[in-house]
Amino acid sequence: MADKSNRFVNRELSWLEFNQRVLDEAACKDVPLMDRLFFLTITASNLDEFFMVRVGGLELMRKAGGRKRDIAGMTPYQQLTQISARVSRMVSDQYALFHDMVLPELAIAGIKLASFDTLTVNARSQVHSTFTDEILPILSPMFLDQSGPIPLLHNLDLYVAAQLASPDDSSAYDYAVVPIGRNLARLWPIAEQESGHAFVLIEDLVISHIGELFPGRQVLSTAPFRVSRNADMAVQEEFSDDLSQEMEAVLLQRRTSGCVRLEVGTNFSRPLVAFLRERLGVPKGGVVQVNGPVDLTGLRALMKLDGYADLHAAAWPPQPSADIDPKTDLFSQIEKRDILLSFPFESFDPIVRFVSEAADDPDVLAIKQILYRTSPDSPIIQALLRAADNGKYVTVIVELKARFDEARNIAWARELETAGVQVIYGVKHLKTHGKICMVVRREREGVVRYVHFGTGNYNDKTARLYTDVGLLTRDTELGSDASAFFNAITGRSEPRPYRCLEQSPLRLRDRLLELIADEAARAKQGHRARIMAKMNSLADPVLIEALYMASQAGVEILLNVRGICCLRPGVKGLSENIRVVSIIDRFLEHSRIVCFHHGGSKLTFISSADWMPRNLDKRVELLIPIRDKACKNKLISILKTCFSDKVKARNILADGGYEPVSTGKKDSAVRCQEMLFLAAQETRQQAERVRLTSFEPHLPPAQ
Repeated sequence: MADKSNRFVNRELSWLEFNQRVLDEAACKDVPLMDRLFFLTITASNLDEFFMVRVGGLELMRKAGGRKRDIAGMTPYQQLTQISARVSRMVSDQYALFHDMVLPELAIAGIKLASFDTLTVNARSQVHSTFTDEILPILSPMFLDQSGPIPLLHNLDLYVAAQLASPDDSSAYDYAVVPIGRNLARLWPIAEQESGHAFVLIEDLVISHIGELFPGRQVLSTAPFRVSRNADMAVQEEFSDDLSQEMEAVLLQRRTSGCVRLEVGTNFSRPLVAFLRERLGVPKGGVVQVNGPVDLTGLRALMKLDGYADLHAAAWPPQPSADIDPKTDLFSQIEKRDILLSFPFESFDPIVRFVSEAADDPDVLAIKQILYRTSPDSPIIQALLRAADNGKYVTVIVELKARFDEARNIAWARELETAGVQVIYGVKHLKTHGKICMVVRREREGVVRYVHFGTGNYNDKTARLYTDVGLLTRDTELGSDASAFFNAITGRSEPRPYRCLEQSPLRLRDRLLELIADEAARAKQGHRARIMAKMNSLADPVLIEALYMASQAGVEILLNVRGICCLRPGVKGLSENIRVVSIIDRFLEHSRIVCFHHGGSKLTFISSADWMPRNLDKRVELLIPIRDKACKNKLISILKTCFSDKVKARNILADGGYEPVSTGKKDSAVRCQEMLFLAAQETRQQAERVRLTSFEPHLPPAQ
């Protein structure tokens, strides 16, 4: 391991292995069919973003002649070459799974995807009428000039390309495209069915009726396709007087940015694809040929069909928190003790309630909050608007640079401003990614701060799909730090040293390094030393090197890393004391938790930050100590449950690959997400039993 590059796994290839683990779930026979279909579509949408952002950025570096090597020692060109080969294998696996497993099992269940050519005469007639009446009037073919500019083809929109014979009988071809877009349904039902459902894909309908779109012309070849455009663009903040306008310009720029991928369906002609690739400027490795429908995400419509409950997993609905009494105001409950919530096993409602009660509480003076991503009809935004209308001082930091949520955040920011909210558009040159909401309230003893810290966004929709944790506290020192944090951002002041919190890009990495070094020192002295950490991604070389050194000192290190892992675990003399597991299950693992044994005191933290250079150097993130004993024990229990998983966990290997965790005995087959749900359910039931056996008298009204 003398070569420094051999100490790390390439970030992009590690991410692709994560996506392969998602694909494994789509192939798992133990997963209900509709859930497997969903996992399959997730792998497709993941690749969409991967090409737009990661491949887009590498292509820009390659075109600029960049030769800078990543931590694994690879140039942009080398990364793109390996990405192309790995994606090719992955796409082949996707469509093999689609044809060999998903389609046959859907057919057995009574759900069929039919080809127009295989329909009966009556079914063809019905579908033809549907096309003529409902689809044909909407479509507008576009001719593609052989040498001049071509019409703008929109990112990720579906098209059908057509190769036409020349009208003058020459050997040249003409080309055209038919935009299908996103407003037309992807699946069109076939009415002639005795039982179950059958559908035809819209691109199949268009191709089957292509002659009606080009009357008098001979269509030689057709192919469904779509393009992925580079989305790795940033605003030039140093020249920006109005960040919202600059971000809108970036959104417009994305619509016309370079194409990094051309996905093409089956039965295409080589001249047709060559023409598209050349005219769109798609890089050599950017043509992806798929053996089936272009854009598998369109198949999610099948998951909404009624009557197929047996094809879905049993629901795990969020449980009301046993620590919160729905009949008592939230602030009086937080006053008594800190409350830690684990989503989506416990309901996100208390966080919405926290902001909503603050908006209506006459004793609340101010609300300060960071919004990075929110839901389209966010109840938290509505509460903030109501708070401003009720005369509260409301300050909201809306991060306009949250990728793919820029347009929504711009709209929210303007609505909040109109309502009288003080809106800050993040911090120059940094993304404000911390998850914090502070409520300032006047009480008997004076002004008091209540704070929510979290690992996930203030998004009530994704809170039902992502595993996250959140802390509600009235801790005086944490409240003081929260005030200092907001004042530094809104007042452009120098952040003073915090009492408890750590913030990036200031001291968050340094604090983690100190804690890791402390465990290493204890191990060298013969004391027990252990680090347990859970995060989405691990790519920071400085922290990875610190973990290697701790491992060599004898520290036991357990890491739960969902996605990217550039660390090589289990290498003799380097990382033999490090175990890394990745869990892919029905909920997206998203929480960031870390626990240091620290001589038995078990210093425990939650954070908004992954251990990546971007989070530690280019984002405003928070590391929050959990000091309440019950909250700390709950977090440690979550970590231990994750590391006990023998069903959905995979051990990450030194080469970046992975293997199933050996179960040993059948009765030890622990599935952590199921256990966390059952634990939340049991705790809630116990709390309800306690409440039912507690007698609360009806008192006469006060005289």
